[in-house]
Amino acid sequence: MTFDQLLDEWRADGKAQRVPEGWTQGRATFGGLVAAILHEKMAAQVAPDASLRSLTISFVGPVAAGAIDTSATVLRAGRSVTQVEAHIRQEGSVALAGLASFGRGRHSNIGVATGRAPEFATAEDCEALPYIPGVVPEFTQKFDYRIARGALPFTGSSGRHLGGWVRFRDGSGKPVTIAHLLALIDAWPPAILPMLKQPAPASSLTWTVEFIEPLPALGADQWWQYLAEVEQAADGYGVVQARLWDAQGRLVAFTRQTVTVFD
Repeated sequence: MTFDQLLDEWRADGKAQRVPEGWTQGRATFGGLVAAILHEKMAAQVAPDASLRSLTISFVGPVAAGAIDTSATVLRAGRSVTQVEAHIRQEGSVALAGLASFGRGRHSNIGVATGRAPEFATAEDCEALPYIPGVVPEFTQKFDYRIARGALPFTGSSGRHLGGWVRFRDGSGKPVTIAHLLALIDAWPPAILPMLKQPAPASSLTWTVEFIEPLPALGADQWWQYLAEVEQAADGYGVVQARLWDAQGRLVAFTRQTVTVFD
């Protein structure tokens, strides 16, 4: 099932009651997918003119394919900002917890422009990230990756950056939404993995994403630029910050993750 088909299913009945097969990373489901499920639940509690400004996710436990229970609670709804808390439960236990801040735009005398995207070679001139069963997560088959900066995972690189181009492999061309962007910005392997010399498990512990409004009027199947940097790593944990731009170089999202590595 494609990502757009999943979105249509979630929105048809107003809730997600299952996690589909085919989107795994190790024993868990792809974080961008379950974060998108949680966002859809949260957004349903908020007025349509309030945009998602920030989302923080805590990966409490692995979410497996199968039945889930989602819930969302409005903590406070002010004139401009609404705060929403949400959870995904599986087999009675919390597996994912989220806190979102939705905010309406308002007049301000402050305006700071965002930086442009890095200058990458074209997607066609960049190396494709290969799919290797048993080494590369299953869900990566849903995306097309082209590496413009950094090295392949598990190559013992000393570089701190990883990025390039990414798009949905089976995108329908529908306008991009927050759910699409959550999947796109989380699709790349953690930038800490190229530093390893052999495959080892790694997973996100916490994840925060901020979005830039207005969202670009582009199809979700188009190319997007991504660049991540390892800010710090020690004791089996790493902090990775990243940005996502559209193909015209306009910034659409910031992200920062704490990643656990079992090497």
